[in-house]
Amino acid sequence: MINDLKKFLNEEQDPKAVEKILERINSLLTSNEQVEYIAVQKKPAINFSPDCIALTNRRIIFCKPKNFGLSMDFQDYSWKDVADCHIKEGILGATFTMKTVRNFNNMMDYLPKNQARKLYQYAQEKEEEMREYRRQKELEDKRAAAGGGIVVNNTPVAPNENIAQQEDPFAVLQKLKTLLENGILSQEDFDSKKNEILSRV
Repeated sequence: MINDLKKFLNEEQDPKAVEKILERINSLLTSNEQVEYIAVQKKPAINFSPDCIALTNRRIIFCKPKNFGLSMDFQDYSWKDVADCHIKEGILGATFTMKTVRNFNNMMDYLPKNQARKLYQYAQEKEEEMREYRRQKELEDKRAAAGGGIVVNNTPVAPNENIAQQEDPFAVLQKLKTLLENGILSQEDFDSKKNEILSRV
């Protein structure tokens, strides 16, 4: 546990606050999720249960102790929903502000400046990743919409033998080629049907 804590104490975080918050956050993590950074609020007045922000590889978690630290209010935001993060440095520390893609804001003030900068740095990296993720998703959605109205039947397409003999073989080949190009027929199926039709010509 001491080694686990050390990696979160590089910017003079309060060890007791980090230990307490890490214990609670670890029980909230999903599979393959891990805590990357913890920033601890440092108000000018004595604060036995400071607010914290924990960054994981999947989300931002605002941790706000209640009832003198006996209970905890967690507000978490998935990275894919985070649109923007900012820091504003003042005399008594920095304020970290986060905005989601749905225009919801959350913030924490009185963060030590070096911790706020680390939060900002990590958040910027994640924002870049998520911008690319959203861009790819938008492209996929546009591609899907462009194909609009096409119903794909998953049953194998095999023209009835009698119909194939009555129809022009080249017209059938053209239809099969269209099915191949639209990904409905595999190359193997296309080649097999093509050979079958050409053998009857």
